[in-house]
Amino acid sequence: MFKKIVFKNKLRAIICPMRSTRSVTVLILVGAGTKYERKKENGISHFLEHMCFKGTKKRPHALQIAKEIEGVGGVMNAFTGKDFTGYFVKVDFPHFELALDVVSDIFLHPLLKEEEIEKERGVILEEIKMIEDNPREYVEYLFEKLLYGDQPAGWQITGTRETVMQIKRKNLLNYIKRFYVASNTIVGIAGRVDVKKANILIQKYFSEIKDKPPGRKKRVKERQNVFKTLFFKKDTKQSHLAFGVRTFNLFHKDRYTLSLLATILGGNMSSRLFQELREKRGLAYYIATLSEVNPDTGYLVTYTGVDHKKVKDVVKLIFEEYQKIKDKGVKEEELFQAKEYLKGRLRLSLEDSESVASFYGMQELLENKILTPEEKIKEIEKVKTEDIKRVANEIFQKEKLNLAFISPKEVKIIL
Repeated sequence: MFKKIVFKNKLRAIICPMRSTRSVTVLILVGAGTKYERKKENGISHFLEHMCFKGTKKRPHALQIAKEIEGVGGVMNAFTGKDFTGYFVKVDFPHFELALDVVSDIFLHPLLKEEEIEKERGVILEEIKMIEDNPREYVEYLFEKLLYGDQPAGWQITGTRETVMQIKRKNLLNYIKRFYVASNTIVGIAGRVDVKKANILIQKYFSEIKDKPPGRKKRVKERQNVFKTLFFKKDTKQSHLAFGVRTFNLFHKDRYTLSLLATILGGNMSSRLFQELREKRGLAYYIATLSEVNPDTGYLVTYTGVDHKKVKDVVKLIFEEYQKIKDKGVKEEELFQAKEYLKGRLRLSLEDSESVASFYGMQELLENKILTPEEKIKEIEKVKTEDIKRVANEIFQKEKLNLAFISPKEVKIIL
C-alpha cells in the first residue's frame, strides 16, 4: 500500500504506488500553520503559501511556474490549516519528475521579491473580504474563535487586515528558517510511480533542505463552564449557525466513535438532523454535522442556515437531537448504516492519487503513525451502540455547548 523512507537528514517520504491510474501527485506537507504563529504575524503561514508560487531562482515569474505544469495538463495548488501547510502538483505519470522538480523548487527556493509581496498583500486582503462576504464559510471561523479565543487556535488562517499589513520579507524568511526544515517535512507521492525512481529523485531535488529542529507551537488552553455564544452582525438573507461542543483530540480512543456520532446526527441525507430539519419541517436548505479532531484540539459542530425568525427554534431542535442520543442512544441498525457510510466514503475517496497522497501524508505529519484504509475500517467496526451513548453523555453537557451565528439581529438563546 505504501513505502515510508526516512532520509539521513530526517526528511520523510511516503510513496504509494497505484497501478490503476495514469496520474501522479506530489504533495509536500510541512508542520506549520496558524497554531505556530505569533500574534503580530497572524496569517504568515498562509501568506508564505501564496508567495511560494510567485517566483523562484530557476523560475523567476509566476507565469513560468504555471505554464510548466499547465503545459502538460497538470494541476497545482496549495492549502494552509491550523497545523499544516501543503503544496501539491498532479500530472500524467510521464511528467512525474517535472512535478517533483516544480513543487520542490517553489517550496525550497521562493524569491520573495518585495514588489511581489506588496501585490500579494492586496490579493490576500481581497480574500479576507471574500470570506467575510460568505457567511456560510465565515461562521466556521467564528465557531473556532468562540472556542479558543485570542490564541493561535482561535485566529483566522488568513490573518486579519491589520496583521497582513505588518508582514514583511524578513518575517517570511525567518518563518522559513524556523519551520521549512527536513524533520518537519513530508514528501507524499501517490499514483503510477516506481518506488526506487521516486527515492532517487526525492534525494536529488531535496538535497538542499535544511536539517535543524523546527519551531514549536504553544499549548492550546481550553476553559469553559457555561454555554457560550458569539454573535456577528451582518445584513444577510438568512441566519447562519454553528452549534456544537468541545470534544477530544486526534489521539483519543473515541475519535472513531465521535465520527460515527456526527454521521448519525448530520453526516448525510439520511441523518437525524437532515431528516428532522429539512425533510420533515422544511426549515433549512443545508444542515450538516461534523467532527473535527486535531493533534491538540477537537469539536463536534452542526452548521445550518435558517430564516432569521427561526433561529431560536432551530437551535432548540438541534439541542433536542443531541439530548435524544444522550438519553436514548442509537439502534444497532442506525449504527450499522453509519459504519457502512463511513467505510464506503473512505474507500471511494482513495481512488484518486491526490487523495491517497493526502491520506497517508497527513497521518505521518500529524500522528507520526499510519493506518491503512482497512486498519481504519477495523477501528470503525469496533464501535458499539453503548460507545455512542457514552460519548454523547460525556460531550453533550450544557456547560460545553457553543453557538456562533451571523444574522442582522442578535437573538438571546436560553437552553
